[in-house]
Amino acid sequence: MPFNSFNFWLVFPLIFSFYWLIPSKYASYKKWYLIFISYLLYMNWKPAFALVLFWVTCATFFGAKVLFGNEKKKSCHLIWLFSLMSLFPLLAFKYYNFINENVTLGLEQIGLHFALPGLNWAVPIGISFFTFQAVGYLFDVYYKRIQPEKSFTDYVLFVSFFPQVTSGPISKASELLPQIKNPQPFNYRQGVDGLKLLLWGMFIKLVVADRLGLYVDVVYSNYVHYSGFCCLLASIFYTFQIYGDFAGYSLMAMGIAKTLGYDIINNFRQPYLSVSVTDFWRRWHISLSRWLKDYVYIPLGGSRCSKIKNYWNIFITFLVSGIWHGANWTFIVWGIMHGVAQIIEKALGCQKCESKNILIRFTRIFITFAIVNFAWIFFRMPSLNEAFSIIGKMFTSFNTGQFLTHELTSIKIALPIMVIYDLMTEYSLFKRFQTPIIKWCACVALFVLILLIGVLDSGQFIYVSF
Repeated sequence: MPFNSFNFWLVFPLIFSFYWLIPSKYASYKKWYLIFISYLLYMNWKPAFALVLFWVTCATFFGAKVLFGNEKKKSCHLIWLFSLMSLFPLLAFKYYNFINENVTLGLEQIGLHFALPGLNWAVPIGISFFTFQAVGYLFDVYYKRIQPEKSFTDYVLFVSFFPQVTSGPISKASELLPQIKNPQPFNYRQGVDGLKLLLWGMFIKLVVADRLGLYVDVVYSNYVHYSGFCCLLASIFYTFQIYGDFAGYSLMAMGIAKTLGYDIINNFRQPYLSVSVTDFWRRWHISLSRWLKDYVYIPLGGSRCSKIKNYWNIFITFLVSGIWHGANWTFIVWGIMHGVAQIIEKALGCQKCESKNILIRFTRIFITFAIVNFAWIFFRMPSLNEAFSIIGKMFTSFNTGQFLTHELTSIKIALPIMVIYDLMTEYSLFKRFQTPIIKWCACVALFVLILLIGVLDSGQFIYVSF
């Protein structure tokens, strides 16, 4: 059930109230209540797919226990066995058709006509997120970073916790499990902070991202009928749309978790003010970047190896990132572009910007934004041919004719608010505005804007499909 749906906002006050009405001395009942709610909300989409969630939970929980009790040589084989068991639903639901189609195409090129039947299955919602979270726990136990969890109840809640199960953030067991094991009493300040995050997340999702999406969808779905300038503007708008959409979800997840007494990782830190693509990945989808670093990049050898091997490790890590996002060559190319950009930055020694010169810094930010924006075109388009076609149109038909004005009025209001907020957060300019009256006025203004120009159609979040 999407956080921006009316149904969710009808039931969430009840979820919140019943949770805090359960006395703290009955902590186990509070956990079971959250498990029940988490599975109930997950099954609201397709009930049968809750079995996939439970399978991944059981495979990693019991797999970790077996791993911990075996010698290292045997554990090396077992970790791959339990990893494959846990990843099997993800591979089957998300990648089977892609692999099947490409193998069939490859065989046809050499004159062989053979094809396995395709699977007409929907992909379980959030499967990439909860699978990576559970597999991360499995590897943490294998590397002896943590002890295997003893309580099955606590672990079930860790994997299925409803604020993050469909679109992250991807939590580490060492962060979330201790909070689950020791639930805190109600904290008014934490509750207020949670509601503020919730409000800001709703604003950048409903008012910024969804308004931009109305423009982007019209142009991208019929780009042949629009000018190169319109296509360029749509690509820039999509860059902000996907940020507002995903950051909006993450902030809502953080806010809802806070109102229930839990702190989960912040997934974003002003990513479009990055001075390099390397810096971008320290700020964008932070929980995934951390997962890739801990369980792909470092096991491959990280940076403690030769330069060539290090560049290869970066390439493979971002190839995995592209594949994780979807079973399509567009995602793979997107991941490779980010990997190659970081390899070039590392070779040139320009991952950071040490200069205090404002002009140099903002030039670096502009260049990084342009690279990221260009890569998002491949991420957004359904095929490589269409991605190259729209890029070609930007360079060969760049005129301001057929300019699409739809939704621009609302965008002119909403987008600058998000950009100004990020600039003020990045450069710590909020201190002079930290008065209760200004805070309350800002909250009321955001709420009014949500009601006036927000897209209140319960539209799905972009990253739910990943």
